[in-house]
Amino acid sequence: MTTKSIQLIYFSPTHTSLKVANAIAEGMNLPMSNEIDLTYPIKDKDIIVNNQLTIIAVPTYAGRVAPIAMERIQKLKARETPAIIIVLYGNRDYEDALIELRDQVKAQGFIPVAGGAFIGEHSYSTEVMPTAAGRPDESDTLIAKNFGKAVLQQLESFNHLNDIPALHVKGNFPYKENKPKTPATPTTTYELCTQCQLCIEICPVEAIELKEEIVSDPETCIKCCACVKDCPNGARVFNTPFTEFLFKNFHERKEPELFMPTPKKATY
Repeated sequence: MTTKSIQLIYFSPTHTSLKVANAIAEGMNLPMSNEIDLTYPIKDKDIIVNNQLTIIAVPTYAGRVAPIAMERIQKLKARETPAIIIVLYGNRDYEDALIELRDQVKAQGFIPVAGGAFIGEHSYSTEVMPTAAGRPDESDTLIAKNFGKAVLQQLESFNHLNDIPALHVKGNFPYKENKPKTPATPTTTYELCTQCQLCIEICPVEAIELKEEIVSDPETCIKCCACVKDCPNGARVFNTPFTEFLFKNFHERKEPELFMPTPKKATY
């Protein structure tokens, strides 16, 4: 099959999923015809997706696809659209996220043709107790570029989309249970805050507002920590015991895991 252009679909509050998706696209060296950003609220009931090779990238939360990303993926409407599916996780484990993403995009009309699990800096990572700090890094980006190139070459070895075998990825079904949210949210160091309201602008679920001070709604906040990572004054912080737990137990570097279709052997 011949691929003339590609499109990106992503949910990426802290930019790691987008960075990997862009690197895969760069490795393919094809024109980018469309880009659908699911990071922020979507008013459209349905999003019709063009029938071309699509890179779909989302973060994992506790071994599952981020729930709000899953909600927004369910607005996508495709028809036999080939898709490369990507999850980003914070150096602990992606568990059932990739297989969950595979199953959901199939339900939306995509045909998963390749997949990968990459590592991104954990949302709870801090300078004092870092977990996967700075990732995806240069090595991850190179792997993503080479993956994009390899997937494209592999797809071109098939005559038709229907010839591509079903994609098998790591994970289990039933998926691991999503745990209830805890009420903790990022807070504001008021002496550092200039009330520039950037955090309000970039929150993917509109959980932050300016009252007398900048505050987060604990019922709405998804703890993506976009407001913490992007605050220009370091005024937003998120203190959680899980930061130390991750730092102590998951500091050893993990590498991306990649899944590609294998052409069927000829029979005579």
